Amino acid sequence: MNRRPPLTLQKTFGTLVALFAVLVIASLGALMIGSTAITMGEMWRSLFVPSDASVETQRTILFTIRLPRVLLALFVGAGLSIAGATLQALLRNPLAEPYILGISSGGTVGALIAMLSGIGMAYLTTPLFSFVGSILVMMLVFALGHRRGSLDTNALLLSGVMVGAFFSAMVLLFTALANQDLRTTYLWLIGNLSSAEMSSFWVVAPLILIASALLVTQSRHFNLISTGDETAQHLGVDVHRVKRFSYLLASFITGLAVSVSGVVGFVGLVVPHACRLVLGPDHRLLLPASFLAGATYLVLCDLLSRVILAPSEVPVGVVTAVIGAPIFIYLLKKNW
Repeated sequence: MNRRPPLTLQKTFGTLVALFAVLVIASLGALMIGSTAITMGEMWRSLFVPSDASVETQRTILFTIRLPRVLLALFVGAGLSIAGATLQALLRNPLAEPYILGISSGGTVGALIAMLSGIGMAYLTTPLFSFVGSILVMMLVFALGHRRGSLDTNALLLSGVMVGAFFSAMVLLFTALANQDLRTTYLWLIGNLSSAEMSSFWVVAPLILIASALLVTQSRHFNLISTGDETAQHLGVDVHRVKRFSYLLASFITGLAVSVSGVVGFVGLVVPHACRLVLGPDHRLLLPASFLAGATYLVLCDLLSRVILAPSEVPVGVVTAVIGAPIFIYLLKKNW
């Protein structure tokens, strides 16, 4: 078996530039393609020639519908991917990701409580409540995953699935008691970006970007932890501090993503796994690559959800589940 060449600054920079270029192309395509096609010239005039009245319809579509949706898809996908890569690094298990561990469902319950209670401004309080729900569920799942004082990853994954199912049922119960539109709730449970707004983007995107950057700063520690907690401890890593800090950030990112998109599953499973296969396990490259690749992945999945049955839409969570569920089953059989 051939060993991969060592990671260099040139390789890291070149890989990330290439991934960023693919993201830009995918985002432009998502802005142009839809039930109403927009040409590159029309998009340019809509964005940079505000006095041109001939593209007023295209300008409205871009600014009120597609641009907020593409930007939110970009940051939700990026956040869920880097959160998944982080959880996989800390647990040393390729099956770990926010959806499987139930963290997304906890964030959904928190977001729903904020929306139903009407506390303050929704675009501020909803992410906060969603984060609290995510962190509480993460603590519960990890408590259930401990066996005889140590963390059993198999028990952790099963606990996450069960807790996630329980909280999904709680979402339906809250909605039924509040006489809310059940269709809206179902869309929330399976992931939906059709109600994207720029106000949500300006709150969520900077926080996801900052939290993701903080996770990238831990990449060297993740490399050492992947060799074993005791080995990392002997090499000077404060394993417990790194894990607490990283779990908190991953839950924070998940809560933010869920607050604007609902439960979009398997993104944090598929993208980091694909990046690891192609680029290798070094987290100095894997984490930022997962961020960019996850953004591209969800932008393309959302585009597919808009055009596959146009003018009707398929929730983006359905697309990610159709792709991710078979990969999860494959990894499950391979690892167990």
